[in-house]
Formats: sequence, C-alpha cells, structure tokens
Amino acid sequence: MRWQGWISSDLFMMPRRGWLLQGRLRWLFLGVFLLLVFLLFTYLLECTPPADVSLALTGFGSEPYGKEYYQAILQEQEERHLNRAASLKRQIAQLKQELQDMSEKLKILQDKRDLDGHADTRDQEPSDLLEYLHSQIDKAEVNTGARLPSEYALVPFESFTTTKVYQLEMGLTRHPEEKPVRKDRRDELTEVIEAGLDVINNPNEGDGQEEDGMTVQKPIYTENDFIEGLYRTERDKGTLYELFYGKDGSEDFQHVTLFRPFGPLMKVASVSVDTTGISINIIVPLSGRTETFSQFLLNFREVCIHHDRLVHLTVVYFGQEGLAEVKSSLEKMARMENFNNYTLIPVHEEFSRGRGLDIGAHAWGRGDVLMFFCDVDIYFTTEFLNTCRLNTSPNKRVFYPVVFSLYNPAIVYGNMELTPPIEQQLIHKKDAGFWRDFGFGMTCQYRSDFLNIGGFDLEVKGWGVEDVHLYRKYLRSDLIVVRTPVSGLFHLWHEKQCADELTPEQYRMCIQSKAMNEASHSHLGMLVFRHEIESHLRKQAYKTKNKSED
Repeated sequence: MRWQGWISSDLFMMPRRGWLLQGRLRWLFLGVFLLLVFLLFTYLLECTPPADVSLALTGFGSEPYGKEYYQAILQEQEERHLNRAASLKRQIAQLKQELQDMSEKLKILQDKRDLDGHADTRDQEPSDLLEYLHSQIDKAEVNTGARLPSEYALVPFESFTTTKVYQLEMGLTRHPEEKPVRKDRRDELTEVIEAGLDVINNPNEGDGQEEDGMTVQKPIYTENDFIEGLYRTERDKGTLYELFYGKDGSEDFQHVTLFRPFGPLMKVASVSVDTTGISINIIVPLSGRTETFSQFLLNFREVCIHHDRLVHLTVVYFGQEGLAEVKSSLEKMARMENFNNYTLIPVHEEFSRGRGLDIGAHAWGRGDVLMFFCDVDIYFTTEFLNTCRLNTSPNKRVFYPVVFSLYNPAIVYGNMELTPPIEQQLIHKKDAGFWRDFGFGMTCQYRSDFLNIGGFDLEVKGWGVEDVHLYRKYLRSDLIVVRTPVSGLFHLWHEKQCADELTPEQYRMCIQSKAMNEASHSHLGMLVFRHEIESHLRKQAYKTKNKSED
C-alpha cells in the first residue's frame, strides 16, 4: 500500500509540475513579447524626425494653414535629409579613400621589409599609434608656416569664447555670431577649454615653471579666466586650437596650443605671454575725409589713451587740402589728453594706401615694433589690441583679422525715426553687417617681418590690390599667417566711389565691395521689390475700403 500510495502520489504530482512549467513558459513568452514591443517603440522614436516645435506653436490658436504651407514644410524636411545623406556619403567616400591610401602604404612598407629584411623603416612610416599622432603635428601648420600657392589656399581660424562662436562660413542658415547650438559643438569647446586649464594648472616637467631650482607658485586659472580661442581644422591632419587665458587687471596671459590629430588632444606648447611692454604703432594713410578722421580720433582716445596707452599713432596724409584741419585735431587731442605719442607725415603725392603704409613703417626709428595697418573708417576695441599682441610674434606669426563690415545705417535702420549712435550699431547680426573675408587691409605684424618680406608693391596705385600682394608674400613664406574673424574690429559704412582711373581688376574689386557693403540680402530684396510691395498695399487698402462701404 505504501508503494502504491507513493506511486499514486507521484502520478498526482506530475500534472502540477506540468502546469508550473506551462505557467513559466507563458510568462517567458509574455516577457519576450513586451521586450520586442519596447525595442520596436525605441526604434520608431529614433527613426522618427523630431517635430519642429516652433512650427507647431505658430499655428496654435490661429487659422489652419493652407496646403502650400505643409508642402513647404515637407520640402524643407526632405532637403534637410537629402543634405544630411549627401554629407554622410561624402564622409564615407573620404574614409574609404583614406583606408585605401593607408592600405597601399602598408603594402609598400611590407614589400620593402620583405626586400630589405628587417631594415629600420621608422623614418618612413610611424611604428605605433602615438608616433603616428605626433607625426600629424609635424605635418600640420602648427610650429611653422606652410608655403601656399594663393590667398584662397589658407585655412582660416574661427574664434570663440565661452558663450559665442564667430564664424566665416555663414550660408543662409548660420550667423556671423552665434551660440553653439549643437551638443557636440558645445562639448568640443568645453573639453578644449578644460584641457587648456589642466595644462596651465598642472604643468609637466620642462614647461618652464621652475626658476633657480625653486618651484614658482603660479595662480590657479578657472573657466572664468578664459579670454578667447581660435581653431581651425585641416581635414587630413586634425584640429588646431589656440587658447588664451588671463586674470582680470593683469597683463600676463597664458597661451596654450592644443592639437587633435583625429584622436585625443595633445599638448603642443604652454607659454606665458607678457604684453606689458608691447607697444603698437597704428599707421593710418589718409587723404581728405576730415570728418571721418575726427570720428576715428574719438574712438582712438577712448580705447588707446584712456585704457591701453601703449600705442603710437602715425598718420600719413596725402595732399594739402584738409591737412591743416587734421593737424589741428591731433594737436587738440594732445593738449586735452596730455598725449604726444603721435606722428603726422605730410606727403605731396597722389594717394596710395600701400605707399602711405610703407612710409609710416619706415618712419619708425626706434627698433622693431608691432604695427597695426588701419583705415580711418575702422572702429576697434581695447580687447582687439590685446588680440593683436597675442597673435603676432616676430619672425614667426603675422595676424590678418577678418573685419565685421557694417551695412548702410540708412537702410538697416530705415524704419526708425533716428539712426542709433555708432556704439549701438556695433552688433554681429545678419542684417547689420557681414564678415569682410575678401579684405586683407587690416593686419598686425612686426616691422622686421614687413621689411624682410619686401613690404608693399609700390607700383600699385589707388584701391585694393596692394593688400592682396603683401598677403600672398606671407603665404609663400615660412611665417604662420593667422586669419580669423575678430569680434572687436568693425568697418563703418561709408559711401564708396570707384574712380575711372582704376585698372579693370581694381575696378571690379571696388564694385564688388560697394555692392556687398550696402545692405543684407533681405534688405536689398525689399528695395528691389518696393514697387510691388507698395502696389500690393494699395490693392489691400482699396479692398478694405470697398468692404467698409458695402
């Protein structure tokens, strides 16, 4: 009976175990099903393009949009995806080409090793990743300039602060000054600033932080001490970063150079830059335009006399008409400000900008000096003078800042009763101005470099071309040319006259400058279509009047 009872009990338990097993399988299948649903939901979220909130809000509480509106939205999204796809295709093609090139190099290297045995080929090809990354620094234009064929071959820098990026390539969607909206762009700049701080606050041995066998106690720098940075990317090498840090009220700056050779950042150099004794000779060629010169002196007094003071002004004046007025303005400024660091050089010749700058450079007789070639319609800030000092070095670097050129205020502020003062016009907006990236007239360089390179081509008369000739000389030398938009340098609008005596090339450049200098694309469009707009307004007024009479 016990055996039978045990058998009966066991037989009774077998169905219960089956039920338990079936229950577990049901839960397992349910869990797998829920997991698949979750993965499908996640996939849909990733693949669905984000909705444009601004567009959704625009139609809230208003009349429904027409068919054309939604077609425009669909077309815009389609173009965005097509552009993104084209960009990815270009990147894939570039990577494939680089992979193919590296494969061919490795094959050639292997063939040479097979022929030469175990010969040392270290000088021909890096043997490991670290050596390869360092070779990228040697190839890039970091420690020495590269000889370039033309002014268009140079890769310009773009400048940035902790909150803004100043960029040249705007297109129709980017702005000359903007906040880094994309997260990867913000993270990149934040990482670079923090890496520069780490280099300064935690120097390695050999960075020049010891004097007479004793460790020098240096101040700790923070993100608030970051002044500005420059960066540019050479597609086949990496990204170069030039970072500047400084304490408030101090003239001692820290200059950190970092390089990202398609990999982690690498410290190139970390040096202290003392700008205490670096004086700037501002050279201004002038002929007539005495009212504009008076406005220039107001800016000069505020920036150079009241704040900087390490500045000498050289005015090279062509002709007799207006000379007495210019001389009187300088003497008045000298009396009021107790400032005598200026030189007025009268020249009885036909005006030539290159000739005037050349005369001003040779007139300096106190050794080497940092020169700023300036025009009378330029407005600059105190920060720009330090930028000029930090980005130049004798026999190594010359600085070619890109000026932000302001449009005609009569057009920009035409809907206002009064045009705002100049100080309120100094903004980086699309409708206010543009980066004058085709102009090379404003430059900071040491006198010794200017003389060694041969100076201006004095055969060039009149407007424009002599600046490009000098710029090309530096590009074809071993000096590093720093080209970047600068937030503290503005070209004030003035009416241009293109003389008949100019050569065809000079006249074309003058007309191009005149057209681009007048107004933005949207403002010019409003002027071109103003008759059509006025006609539309009259028709609308007529319809409204008829409805009211009915």
